[in-house]
Amino acid sequence: MLKECEKLISALAEHDVDCALMTSLANIRYFSGFTSEDAVLIVSAERRVLLTDFRYTIQANQQCPDCEVRQVSRGITPAEIAEVLTNIGAKRCAFEDGYLTVRAFNSYGELPVELVPMTEVIDRCRLIKSEGEIALMRKAQSVSDRAFSELLGIMRAGMTEKQVANELDYLLRKHGADENSFDTIVGSGPNGALCHAYPGERVLQEGDMVVLDFGSKVDGYCSDMTRTVAIGQPCDEMMKIYSIVKEAQRRALEALRPGITGKELDAVARNYIAEQGYGECFGHSLGHGFGLYVHEAPYASMRSADVLLPGTTITIEPGIYVEGLGGVRIEDCCVLTEDGFINLVASPKELILL
Repeated sequence: MLKECEKLISALAEHDVDCALMTSLANIRYFSGFTSEDAVLIVSAERRVLLTDFRYTIQANQQCPDCEVRQVSRGITPAEIAEVLTNIGAKRCAFEDGYLTVRAFNSYGELPVELVPMTEVIDRCRLIKSEGEIALMRKAQSVSDRAFSELLGIMRAGMTEKQVANELDYLLRKHGADENSFDTIVGSGPNGALCHAYPGERVLQEGDMVVLDFGSKVDGYCSDMTRTVAIGQPCDEMMKIYSIVKEAQRRALEALRPGITGKELDAVARNYIAEQGYGECFGHSLGHGFGLYVHEAPYASMRSADVLLPGTTITIEPGIYVEGLGGVRIEDCCVLTEDGFINLVASPKELILL
């Protein structure tokens, strides 16, 4: 993890900060290799100190050969953190204001340093993915593709959304996922208009479009995909909507390249959907980065100034949602390269009628 820490130390130096105090699981994992909860990581130019309790010290010593592992009390007190900061000689310390509870932040008032909120600076050290990270995300997506393919032979009219979600979650693990990237979304018929539909007791019926949004996590890294399938023959309007979303995604993928901003990419799909008369029915952003978190920088939205660089990740997920009728979303997860991108998703996008 030395290379990852070098990026962080360089970023801290630019802001005249002596060290970083990290409590988020993703950043602790990225900068130390430690994979469990209940830990605090402190990184400075000279030292990397991981604080954790008795339950995890053997694991920490195995996973974090480049860190000093300190066994502390369960709950890790401000006094234990303060001792490390004093020994380091830190005066200004970055912290993750985006992840702390109010209670934890208030307890940090006891620390003998000036606390500098730097969540974005710390997180953006993870922006450019390594070949090893890309390989894990590719593996996670392969798991999702295989699970989806098998699910198509199981889904049918008469099943509930919850049954479909349970089958899919089982298949993700069967094919190698450690866990889901997020709670599986299944929205059938009119429930497809709920962008983040929670699988319920609604029974799949002939003519339904079904939105399936799901992801796998392998060795900490996430995938994210959405496919919309039909139970029997949908109505003409839903068929039209599917064609529009599919074309909007195709256009966005065609425009995807290093150097484009998130706002420019979002506009490619959004403008096309608006031209087809459904602009008010596409209310979310076009996409987001993914890695140790399923949602992380960069972002493709109407306001995003993020520039997509080689090694960054982005999802392309336009959608149209009509209350009372249904919804369609198609999502691929992609990795930018020097001259284009790699689409990690292999599942077909032609409408599948079950």
